[in-house]
Amino acid sequence: MKTETTIQGLSASLNPARSARKIIGFVPTMGNLHEGHLNLVREARKLCDVVVVSIFVNPIQFGPNEDFDNYPRTLEHDSHLLAEVGCDIVFAPSVEQMYGKYPRLTNISVGEITDDLCGLQRPGHFDGVAVVVTKLFNIVQPNFAFFGQKDYQQLAVIKQLVRDLNMPIEVIGVPIARAEDGLALSSRNGYLSEQERQTAPVIFNSLTTAADDLHAGKTLVNVLQQIRQSLTDAGLVVDYVEARSPTLQKVEQFDQDVVLFVAAKLGKTRLIDNLQVKYSA
Repeated sequence: MKTETTIQGLSASLNPARSARKIIGFVPTMGNLHEGHLNLVREARKLCDVVVVSIFVNPIQFGPNEDFDNYPRTLEHDSHLLAEVGCDIVFAPSVEQMYGKYPRLTNISVGEITDDLCGLQRPGHFDGVAVVVTKLFNIVQPNFAFFGQKDYQQLAVIKQLVRDLNMPIEVIGVPIARAEDGLALSSRNGYLSEQERQTAPVIFNSLTTAADDLHAGKTLVNVLQQIRQSLTDAGLVVDYVEARSPTLQKVEQFDQDVVLFVAAKLGKTRLIDNLQVKYSA
């Protein structure tokens, strides 16, 4: 496995694969890897001849009161994990390598689907994601890119971006990786205290209960209220509990497939999760 820290070095490493028309798979990450990230690499390995993983903590997707400075940088450990699951090239650029010495004058904004959910709670976040993903796609030039469904809204934004800008890339969403107790795996789970970690599965439990209740005939309004109450009773501070169509359109009732979304703070840690619920008449 190679590690490249410059755009020029990465291009040199990938040129033989491009010349041989090999299929390139790409997994963008911010490092501090867990089993969810490794699942993305495994999926890429199944479909692709060459697998590239980027490790870059992107400053422009963090808000002023968020955890950019404290976000764990664990490159050596991450590299060891990636080698074990078959990554070919790690791309670990500096901020200066990605954004240069001069002011960035170009912004990329994907409208509508970024206006609520996490977009409402984290203004500018998805613009920062769109910029860095576009840059990484241009640098790596993959055939396939792999993203986790835990960040469902982000996945939708990237699919829209690729569609709107005619990027020759297939974006693949990979199901959420969960701990045995149901908690969605996240780098931010490491911020939880022992007690908070014991409480955190209430998020997934409330979502699965809500799905069962929808299939049993309860209204969407009632199950959303029920999720919110369960989280509040457990001591979480709810950012939002929402239902959307798979394309993130607002829905009023359970007469189609829906996705249930939760974002809540447990102590100082913001956790998100979602559950897709199939409709059957």
